[in-house]
Amino acid sequence: LGKIPVLDIDVKGAINVQKKIGANCLSIFIMPPSVEILKQRLENRKTEKTESIQMRLDKAAYEISFSNQFNAIIQNNDLALACAETEKLIINFLNK
Repeated sequence: LGKIPVLDIDVKGAINVQKKIGANCLSIFIMPPSVEILKQRLENRKTEKTESIQMRLDKAAYEISFSNQFNAIIQNNDLALACAETEKLIINFLNK
């Protein structure tokens, strides 16, 4: 295998890349269990102010509306499981 770029970009960027590359692209959307659970996770970290958390939640809700435009959606209920599912998707994509 040659060099394979991995991009961590916002949803609009991901959709644009996918349109340009087509079938040679695997796009994966990492979905929180819910916006409410995402809020709890962010609050429990105690690393951000309320305003910052609200901005992140608003952005997450907006981005979730584009999730159906990705090749795959990984539900992040459990980090280890989400990582394993993502790894499996990538391996399957690379081996096709």
